[in-house]
Amino acid sequence: MKTALITGVSGQDGAYLSQLLLKQGYRVVGLVRRSSNAERASERLRWLGLDQDVELADGDLTDLSSLIRVLENVQPEEVYNLGAQSFVALSWQQPILTGEVTGRGAFNMLEAIRLLGLQARFYQASSSEMYGLIQAPIQNETTPFYPRSPYAVAKLAAHWITVNYRESFGMHASSGILFNHESPLRGIEFVTRKITNGVARIKLGLNEYLELGNLEAERDWGHARDYVKAMWLMMQQERPGDYVVATGRSVSIREFCDIAFSHAGLNYQDHVRVNPAFLRPAEVDCLKGDAAKARNTLGWAPETTLEELAAEMVEADLHRLRANA
Repeated sequence: MKTALITGVSGQDGAYLSQLLLKQGYRVVGLVRRSSNAERASERLRWLGLDQDVELADGDLTDLSSLIRVLENVQPEEVYNLGAQSFVALSWQQPILTGEVTGRGAFNMLEAIRLLGLQARFYQASSSEMYGLIQAPIQNETTPFYPRSPYAVAKLAAHWITVNYRESFGMHASSGILFNHESPLRGIEFVTRKITNGVARIKLGLNEYLELGNLEAERDWGHARDYVKAMWLMMQQERPGDYVVATGRSVSIREFCDIAFSHAGLNYQDHVRVNPAFLRPAEVDCLKGDAAKARNTLGWAPETTLEELAAEMVEADLHRLRANA
C-alpha cells in the first residue's frame, strides 16, 4: 500500500484527489493547519463520503519544522502540494500571506523532503494564472510567463523552485500547470460557483439578480475530478516533468453564465448585473491551454464537457439550498 500526503486536502482538488487515491488503494494523509476548524477541514471530504477514510495530520506550510515532523511520521511515497491561498482576488489584499503560503510553502516542503533524504515523489500545483498577460494565444509548457497578480507571482516562484530542486538534487518533482477547474466543491468566492449558486437562488426565488465583474474574461474550464487524475498520472511516470492540463476550449464568463442559467431554464440577461467593485486591478483577459504533452505522455484527456460541469454545479447548489430550506 502506497502512502500519499496531500497539502490542501480540505480544498476541492484535495477531496477529489483523495477519492482517486483511495480507489487506487493508497493510504491518504491530509495536512491541515492547527488553526483550521476541524469541521470545515472535512467538509468537502464528507460531501464525497471520505471523511472517515482520510487521516489528518497537523502541520503548516509556513512552518518547516512541522513539515519535517509530519513527513517523518507519515513516510509518504508521494507528496501532493495543493495547499495555497488560492483566491486570486484576495491576493491583492493579502499579498504577503499569499507569498508565504502559496510560494514559500513549496520551498519548505521540498526542503523538508530533501533534508530527510526521503525518496518521495513531489507534485506541485502550478497555475495557468502564471501566464497572465499572455504571450501566445494558446499556452503550453514553453510559453513565457507574465504573472498579473500576487497569487500568480507566488505560484510562479513555487513552480520554478520545483524545477530547481528537480535539476539540482535529482528529485522526482513535477508540476501540473492546471488551467481553471471547477466542481460542486468549488468555494463560493470563485466566479463559477458564484454563478451556479446565483442561478440556484434565482431559480428558487431567493434572489432576483446576480452581480459580477468582468463578463468578457475568457477561461479554459474543466472538471477538478478529471484534473486530479492528471496529477496522479504525473507521479507514475519514470521521469518527472511539467505538464499543462487543460481542455483546449476557452469561453467567456458571459458564456458560462448563459450555459448555467440556461440549464435552469433562465435567461442570464434578465438577472446578471456588472458591479465595477468586482473588477480586478490587473485582469487576465484570456487563457487557453494546449495539453498535447499530457495527452501524448500521460494518456490523459478531459472527460467532462463544460455544459456537463455547469449542470452538475447548478444541480448541486439547488440540492444544497433545498436541503437548508
